[in-house]
Amino acid sequence: MYIKIHSSYRDVVSLCDKELIGKTFKEGKMCLIVRENFFKGEELSKEEIKKQIEKAIIEDSTFNIVGKKSVALALEMGIIEKSGIITIDGVPIALILI
Repeated sequence: MYIKIHSSYRDVVSLCDKELIGKTFKEGKMCLIVRENFFKGEELSKEEIKKQIEKAIIEDSTFNIVGKKSVALALEMGIIEKSGIITIDGVPIALILI
């Protein structure tokens, strides 16, 4: 998985499954473009990503989470609920404002 933190007024955390970088997914009127410049950050282990997420939660960040592994991690950590997940062409996505 990749994690990238975009610093602004409120940090934006992008978390994405590695194999989705650079791909486009379409379903009906919805389209997801997994842009490298937004999602490709550091490739870290699950434990390292958990630490980054925990720190970002304290900092009042927003999250863009894409992919089965990434969304599963967010569910495991309790920062999203199943009802907050959408899918586009089979790819789960969650957007979170903490």
